[in-house]
Amino acid sequence: MTRVPLLALAAAAALAACEAPPPVPLGTDGRPLPRLYVIRAGDAATIQFRMLDAVNSLRRARGLAPLALSAELNAAAFTHSRDMAVQNRPWHFGSDGSSPIDRTRRAGYAGAFQGELISETYETELQTLAAWAEAPTTREILLNPEARDLGFGWFQEANGKIWWTLVTGG
Repeated sequence: MTRVPLLALAAAAALAACEAPPPVPLGTDGRPLPRLYVIRAGDAATIQFRMLDAVNSLRRARGLAPLALSAELNAAAFTHSRDMAVQNRPWHFGSDGSSPIDRTRRAGYAGAFQGELISETYETELQTLAAWAEAPTTREILLNPEARDLGFGWFQEANGKIWWTLVTGG
């Protein structure tokens, strides 16, 4: 007799756990609203290698040599992303007037600077790469046959805005 109430209680608990998920908020266009992309401290290597793999997939499709991740170019990219956030504007010059070439040299990169891509967005690294790959001028930097190395860095503000910087060298 004590088994029936126990089974009823277990069934009620199981049904309560089967509650429908909350509805997905939709924008005025009827599409789901984007969720805030939050980068955690331990995500750096994952994000950098995800970007490297994606860029190399684009290059492979064009018959180009893959890029290698460069610690020096990563340092230059992270420094510039933080500096753009401080300046509150996406542009290729540092607050000290430095150019991308200056920053790669300061970071100790021995190769030749090839190009820099920047973005101010709330999008993920792969969404940002897709935008860069669509525009002819930024796509040229990704597919430059002279490039051999890649650096990728970012700075995320407390409100979620991300300042991305991708640097290539060879």
